[in-house]
Amino acid sequence: MTMSPDLFSSPPADDLTGRPLADRMRPRSLDEFFGQQHLIAAGKPLRQAIENGRLHSMVFWGPPGTGKTSLAKMIANQANAQFVSLSAVLAGVKDIRQAVDEAKRVRAMFGKGTVLFVDEVHRFNKSQQDAFLPFVEDGTVIFIGATTENPSFELNNALLSRSRVYVLRSLEQHDIRAIVDRALQDNELGLGSAHLQMSESLRQLLAQSVDGDARRALNYLEICADLAQTNAQGQVEITEALLKEVLSGSLRRFDKGGEAFYDQISALHKSVRGSDPDAALYWLARMLDGGCDPLYIARRVVRMASEDIGNADPRGLPLALNAWDTQERLGSPEGELAIAQAVVYLACAPKSNAVYTAFNAAMQAAKQNGSLPVPLHLRNAPTQLMKELDYGKNYRYAHDENEGYAAGEKYFPDDMPETIYYHPVNRGLEQKIAERLQYLRHKNQHANTDSATASTANTGKNNPKS
Repeated sequence: MTMSPDLFSSPPADDLTGRPLADRMRPRSLDEFFGQQHLIAAGKPLRQAIENGRLHSMVFWGPPGTGKTSLAKMIANQANAQFVSLSAVLAGVKDIRQAVDEAKRVRAMFGKGTVLFVDEVHRFNKSQQDAFLPFVEDGTVIFIGATTENPSFELNNALLSRSRVYVLRSLEQHDIRAIVDRALQDNELGLGSAHLQMSESLRQLLAQSVDGDARRALNYLEICADLAQTNAQGQVEITEALLKEVLSGSLRRFDKGGEAFYDQISALHKSVRGSDPDAALYWLARMLDGGCDPLYIARRVVRMASEDIGNADPRGLPLALNAWDTQERLGSPEGELAIAQAVVYLACAPKSNAVYTAFNAAMQAAKQNGSLPVPLHLRNAPTQLMKELDYGKNYRYAHDENEGYAAGEKYFPDDMPETIYYHPVNRGLEQKIAERLQYLRHKNQHANTDSATASTANTGKNNPKS
């Protein structure tokens, strides 16, 4: 099956009808490309590959609006290759096969190679990724994938082993500013012919407000241009009021199911653990501002209270639970303030992961030692038969013992050595807990020594020849 070349091709450069500003302003050469200097600065391997037309399969991983598609198109143009674009959101295996057939046809008829660009490639499942692997392997197509998600999690190993991953970064404000200036001045592809007036301070405000996303900056600029009014001087002006109105609905970048989500919750947790309440508040605000469910954060704050504060300050756990309850009862903004209160308290509290470490060690021991029976003296004896079988026999009720402690009593399984898992730290309340445990263990040592001495004496009385 042959395919019409324009099914996958971009519109010609001189056909501007209906094309958004962000698409019209795509850089046509490396000289027009802003940002990503760690990849395309002079002497960098990717720049050399582009300039020399040496194509290899690659994956561009980075946030939206950082130039992934533009780089792919420039690579194809520089190598005089056909550019075939698929969106993994819409395409399936059938579309991949059509693209491969088109690549074979173009090579046979014109001797040209084909760059197969797959946008949002992380949305392809394993079978879809496998579908074009043979054609990447035999050189039928040069594969370039674009993704906002970590390729090591989203792409299969076979595809990764055949591709080089390039990490793109959010654009700096000065890069965004340069892109905005170029769009306002370009008479052919940009807004230059409209002679828009936009002050330096407003251009800077736009650059600050788009979170390193060039596409978003150009989209906002185009909306402002469409809505701009003529001022008293007869000039079409983008005013501060207009720009702020357009920007008012924007959110900072926060993918609720992706890499940014886990990076930011990790930063919040580690800021609390590191006793930095200010950084913790910043990451909390970033997540809430980006649309994260406050109840998710509240659950994670409870985890922090147990994992990182523990018994160094047991008040942290009920405070975290109260914040969670407040969020469920009152919602925003009262609940979010309660979460912020808990986050600040936990960040300032003394830290201990002793319980967390002890619990993990005990779980490991439970798995390794199997189903060891409960010692008879610790078993419950609700029936006469159980009592006759010595369930609960010789159990020492701690409340009846001196100081409420049965010194020397054993609570581990008979075939398992007594092991210390819990090692309180010398901070907060755990300092007192450590002193108490040391005292009790000292009593155990005395009790065990006395028991061993008594047992030896009794053995000597029962055996006169000993």
